[in-house]
Amino acid sequence: MRVLGVDPGLTRCGVGVVDVAPNRTARLVHVEVLRSPADQALELRLLSIGRGLIRLLDEYRPDAFAIEQVFAQQNVPSVMGVAQISGIALHQAAERGLPVGLHTPSEVKAAVTGYGNADKRQVTTMVTRLLGLTEAPKPADAADAIAIAVCHAWRQGPARAAGSGPATPAQRAWAQAEAAAKRR
Repeated sequence: MRVLGVDPGLTRCGVGVVDVAPNRTARLVHVEVLRSPADQALELRLLSIGRGLIRLLDEYRPDAFAIEQVFAQQNVPSVMGVAQISGIALHQAAERGLPVGLHTPSEVKAAVTGYGNADKRQVTTMVTRLLGLTEAPKPADAADAIAIAVCHAWRQGPARAAGSGPATPAQRAWAQAEAAAKRR
């Protein structure tokens, strides 16, 4: 399964493309951070990031699309930018008929590290290990986008749906955290 993961942002939008085999091993296909200058008009920033997403969707032709779910925080302008980019990204996925997954930051962290409150360094370290990379993806937006794609594939992939193959320790911890959250 090929998944394109997006860590939405108006200044930096991380995009990671991974191939995940039925045995849950993941291989990095591409990672990139789309950027737009903070001093540019909003509509041009949205256009620039949107065009970058279109280019990557057309080039890598994923089977699924995953994006970090927008969550409320104190910085309203930052949330607005993330929400606007998320809307553009979701629109592009829908136009291509791709199945879409929205994943919370804690869900993504739990999926790749086994701990829903992991910090960015821990996520980056685990993404580097899981994909057998020689160096960590930088900046953190790149590692986050890869983690989002891996999280989605593990959650939606054929191995999970079929229940075949042993789960990794991180996947077991994630499943436990997910079950606990549903009980609340």
